Amino acid sequence: MTATDPALMNAETLIALYARRALSPVEVLRAVTERVARHNPSVNAFAAMNPQALRQAGESEARWMAGRPMGVLDGVPCTVKDLLHMAGFPTRRGSRTTDPRPQSEDAPAVMGLKAAGAVIIGKTTTTEFGWKTPGDCPLHGITRNPWDFKRTTGGSSSGAGAAAAAAFGALHIGTDAGGSIRIPAAYCGIVGFKPSYGRVPQWPHGAFSAVACAGPMTRTVRDAALMLNAIGRADVRDPLCLPDDPREWRAGIEDGVRGMRIALVRRWGYEPPLDADGEAALQRAADTLRAEGALVEEADPELPDTRQIFGRVWGVALAKLVAATPEEKRGELDDGLAEVARREGGLSAIDFLAADAMRVDAAHRMGLFHLRYDLILTAATPTAAFAADGPTIRPTEALWRDWAPWTFTQNLTRQPAIALTAGLDAEGMSRAVQIVAAQGRDDLCLRGARALERALAVPEADPIA
Repeated sequence: MTATDPALMNAETLIALYARRALSPVEVLRAVTERVARHNPSVNAFAAMNPQALRQAGESEARWMAGRPMGVLDGVPCTVKDLLHMAGFPTRRGSRTTDPRPQSEDAPAVMGLKAAGAVIIGKTTTTEFGWKTPGDCPLHGITRNPWDFKRTTGGSSSGAGAAAAAAFGALHIGTDAGGSIRIPAAYCGIVGFKPSYGRVPQWPHGAFSAVACAGPMTRTVRDAALMLNAIGRADVRDPLCLPDDPREWRAGIEDGVRGMRIALVRRWGYEPPLDADGEAALQRAADTLRAEGALVEEADPELPDTRQIFGRVWGVALAKLVAATPEEKRGELDDGLAEVARREGGLSAIDFLAADAMRVDAAHRMGLFHLRYDLILTAATPTAAFAADGPTIRPTEALWRDWAPWTFTQNLTRQPAIALTAGLDAEGMSRAVQIVAAQGRDDLCLRGARALERALAVPEADPIA
């Protein structure tokens, strides 16, 4: 990595250089947009570009020159996933069935970025309505992994994962209803943080309202914490968001894990698959945390089979989405989405409420588990990124076999979870692990992830240099 290339710098570095007047937001934006122009045709990370970005960077530059930055992200280039409203842009959600007219207001997280002075360079691609892991959608086609264009980025935050890895900006908003931040982070070799449910307010709520979160996708854990300072503020529009917590989320992040009890978890009520390289990465992370002074031991939270819970939540949400789509447009939906909706759409209200009761029971058991353990360490994905061009076959089985078996449980229990790379496999692809904390303990989640990131010291690299 060329440390002097502004496009490759993390947000903390950019802010420090702006403050010293050693670099300007305009210079950084030009470096990023030149990189996008060269490489995005191969990656396909963007649903739309922001034509006002250069003007916004110029305004930020003027504020820094006057010594009056607007907020903690002033002048930092960011992107927004195209499941969130951004005023002046349509929210297409990766679908040919959606309204192409521009939105009139910003989603809460987007408002947070703007209030902090961030320069939003565009909206990133998503799988259709955020429904699956393979990183393609009917509207924008396939988004490809910058480390290997033949492979998927993962989804549903496909464009955000690709943009972060390709250095198309320092900070990126993703959303996560079953792993949609953490899976692309794992596949693309970046950091993906799903905060506690409600930490980042959302409005309007989407198809997966009961389990979905918005959160940071960045190249470092510290940048994820920095970004949370801007987007993790309460918003009256979201009746389910947490009370405002104005803390600095980087406070205490360097305190390490010495003395912490960390559970190495292999079961979420069933045994998720994990290949040999994933097992090696998990053991490397466990050994590293032990060397940092944590007590790491295998433990089982004894959950019900979370596949049975999430499958119902996922399927009913998709069935509701299809039912709300005008009949004449339903043929334009992703075939796999329609298949899951047909398969799960006949679930009775009694069965759905039973599944939700099981979800609450799983959260209850995890709360008790965290009385014994500060953090949980797990795998993030069962394999490295798979082929980008393959068909979606038997999506219900693929969900807990190939796509999200390690990640969807934390959506059910509403806990904070962060995925970060623990090294590369023999083919040069990222293999990631996941750090999980008790609901509401986003600070511990970030602290544990930072300790692991710092100790592993995986070299940063430019995948498309």
